[in-house]
Amino acid sequence: MKVLTAAQMREIDRRTMEAGIPGLVLMENAGHRVVEAMEREFGPLGAHHVVIICGKGNNGGDGLVVARQLHTRYHPRRLEVILTADPAALQGDAAANLRMWRACGGTVTHEWKPELAGATLVVDALLGTGLAGPASGTALEWIRRINTAFPHARVAAVDIPSGLPSDSGEAAGEFSRADLTVTFTALKIAHALPPNCDRMGKVSVGAIGTPAAMLDEDLALWLHLLKPDRFRKLLEPRDRGAHKGDFGHVLVIGGAEGKTGAAAMAGTAALRSGAGLVTVACANPAHPALIPELMTEPLPSAESLAGVVLRKSVVAIGPGLGTSSAAAALVQRALASLPCPVVVDADALNVLAADPWPMGAALRVLTPHPGEMSRLTGLDIAEIQAHRIDVARTFAMQRSAAVVLKGQRSVVAFPGGRVWINPTGTPAMATGGSGDILTGMLAGMLAQFPRDPEGAILAAVYLHGLAGELGAKCLGELPLTATSLIDYLPRAIHACL
Repeated sequence: MKVLTAAQMREIDRRTMEAGIPGLVLMENAGHRVVEAMEREFGPLGAHHVVIICGKGNNGGDGLVVARQLHTRYHPRRLEVILTADPAALQGDAAANLRMWRACGGTVTHEWKPELAGATLVVDALLGTGLAGPASGTALEWIRRINTAFPHARVAAVDIPSGLPSDSGEAAGEFSRADLTVTFTALKIAHALPPNCDRMGKVSVGAIGTPAAMLDEDLALWLHLLKPDRFRKLLEPRDRGAHKGDFGHVLVIGGAEGKTGAAAMAGTAALRSGAGLVTVACANPAHPALIPELMTEPLPSAESLAGVVLRKSVVAIGPGLGTSSAAAALVQRALASLPCPVVVDADALNVLAADPWPMGAALRVLTPHPGEMSRLTGLDIAEIQAHRIDVARTFAMQRSAAVVLKGQRSVVAFPGGRVWINPTGTPAMATGGSGDILTGMLAGMLAQFPRDPEGAILAAVYLHGLAGELGAKCLGELPLTATSLIDYLPRAIHACL
């Protein structure tokens, strides 16, 4: 699913109108999509006392279409339209819809009246995605009323809750509450990334007439919200004649003395993700955490790496590896010389932060959390968190690597500039070992699907977060452990089919 900036959305609208679809039609369709979404979420609409708060721009024009559609199709028990601007200030399609609203007998008010407090449904059509800076003046007054003056009302926002920026992170000022947000054509960045994605209520995306071909264009710098349809084909039943050699051999390198559990979790996750064979190379190959299905090797040196990697499909390096000089040499050798994909996590990332590192020709997948990304890039964590998409994309393109920048709504960036936002995950996963599980899942998926490495990476990231959600729903947030993710992986896979 595409995620657009406000500028991209304006360009799409411009091209749509150039293609012959008038702005008035787009606005009419937008109003329809809002009404349909409200009926699904809050219906029957005829039972409601509805208040629609309209600004002077196109967002207000959408609200006037909503008013007309409610009046002519659903007949709410009470319907009131508040226009927060002088009617003379409305222009273009918004002004045309004000005339149509009046033509069908509708009226507008400009004042707050105490009887409005009894509303059961409020439509926020005050400010749209074009807001620059914090809301002020009359708009701010109405935002505050939406938040406090309608104690019994659910709130449906048109395009975005008023006061929230569509492209940036934290709001600069006050913003309205929302139980439902209806946006058009595609998601905007605020709908997809924290903190604003948590302020939308339920999000509905409505088609309003933009030709599908415009959104199907494969523009590398467009963003995508990850959905199972991107990788569902990878989860289909296997060929009846398949054997373990068809699904790759993963080598996990890690588990220095005292840290075998990290490598064991990664190896087990690779197996449970479907890899045909998994070998764990660690300091203690007899450790009880290494389940019987895992093969083992002693932890290699940089000099002995080539022999251990022979006939392996994918290497995962880092879980519990440590940051000794020997570990650093091993990581450097793996990245520079191995002809197979390498997943780099944990201690291996910390090693890279201290030394320059060459990249081999094969795929490299880096999985930093913000602290590790800070060490890799030299940027402050706050700067990384404020610009997660740009940081991940730039690093991926500079290093010709796939980057999984972990955190709420993990960002997955590829060397060509394509970025995916992963919507799955839960705070319950903030526990030791979760990253090791992801490393194993990435390696396991890459081993099985070498012809679609992007799909394999995206599947692992999505399923990892979904397994956490399902586990937290069943166990609660506090009891969830990293190995719980493995237990709930089958349910996550089934949910995506």
